[in-house]
Amino acid sequence: MKRVKAALSVHLLSPAMEGQTQGSSVLSEKPLPASATRNLSSLGAVFILLKSALGAGLLNFPWAFHKAGGMVPAFLVELVSLVFLISGLVILGYAASVSGQATYQGVVHGLCGPTIGKLCEACFILNLLMISVAFLRVIGDQLEKLCDALLPSDLQPWYATQRFTLPTLSVLAILPLSMPRDIAVQKYTSTLGTLAACYLALVITVQYYLRPQGLVHEPRPSLSPPSWTSVFSVFPTICFGFQCHEAAVSIYCSMRSQSLSHWALVSVLSLLACCLIYSLTGAYGFLTFGAEVSADILMSYPGDGAAIIVARLLFAVSIVTVYPIVLFLGRSVMQDFWTRSRWGTRGTLVVMADPTGPWVRVPLTVLWVTVTLAMALFLPDLSEIIGIIGGISSFFIFIFPGLCLICAMDVEPTGPRVKCCLEVWGVLSVLLGTFIFGQSTVAAVLELL
Repeated sequence: MKRVKAALSVHLLSPAMEGQTQGSSVLSEKPLPASATRNLSSLGAVFILLKSALGAGLLNFPWAFHKAGGMVPAFLVELVSLVFLISGLVILGYAASVSGQATYQGVVHGLCGPTIGKLCEACFILNLLMISVAFLRVIGDQLEKLCDALLPSDLQPWYATQRFTLPTLSVLAILPLSMPRDIAVQKYTSTLGTLAACYLALVITVQYYLRPQGLVHEPRPSLSPPSWTSVFSVFPTICFGFQCHEAAVSIYCSMRSQSLSHWALVSVLSLLACCLIYSLTGAYGFLTFGAEVSADILMSYPGDGAAIIVARLLFAVSIVTVYPIVLFLGRSVMQDFWTRSRWGTRGTLVVMADPTGPWVRVPLTVLWVTVTLAMALFLPDLSEIIGIIGGISSFFIFIFPGLCLICAMDVEPTGPRVKCCLEVWGVLSVLLGTFIFGQSTVAAVLELL
């Protein structure tokens, strides 16, 4: 038994030891975890990263433009945030290579210590759980509108209600898509989901110029904010909409070609495409409805238009394809906890099932879908939780990447000037994330109360 424990200890500690002994080597030459399967192409990485961000936040951007006070302040906040969003992705790829870990929580735990690592796991589970609930609620709303358009009647049949359509879709589509053990499988469905999101942005843009009857056109929306504090109200939606950072480490460790410059290019292309789609949707949705825009932009349109019906259907497909990515990330945290529980309190090895095997993966997947489905059926309006989700997301976009960059400077030998600049950028990222979290959370709680 002592030989088994010694061998397992060497196997578990080898990635971290290799990352430290080879700290001076080029980033692309550093070893990755043995558990990482490097079978993801660069194009597949772009689509998965893009689809991770193109979620339910797309429906909320026109409402965020209104809350910000107009297009000009909303665009400025979006562009400034884009710099930190891209740098956060690059930092996470760099930190994954330095730490030799294949998951977001593993990177934070390896670089920042067990205390910050446990905080990361708690925020990770809470954030992804709430995102999954929001996704299911968006799917349920779109299915309800589709049933209203296809079955026009005062008394809807029982099979047209959310309590039937949403569980049925979860069992037939969401659950099977969430079962694979590797995130690289999602590159196929992510392509379809990205095209569906692009169609929604195109429909909203075209609908503004067509100006169908029943839409609000006057008065014209104001282009200046009523007060400077209203600009900050767009931060939660930006964090909620662009949050692909939770999947960044898993995507990076699954790529065949890995270097800092290559990963930076993938990050820039993904977020620029995402920014274009979000900006078109937010600007034209806001210009179409002005102050009357709904938190879910599709809810502002009449339900009987053919283009809107197709947009609802395709966007529901888009959310169905991104839900398994969120579930995969949340399941990885529970699998890490399962792995750690294999060792008893006195350091003895406890024989348990493989954390990525079907006997563990399938029950965790079913549990996740069941819990989020139950919460989604009783969730209030989507806008009431966007602020909370966006506030928690600031941890993964700003705070944890900044902390990882600061701690990585103690592992990676760099010049004094480069080290100082990177540490300053890490501190700035942490401070900005803390401000966004405090402002967003306080505003969301006050709105709920």
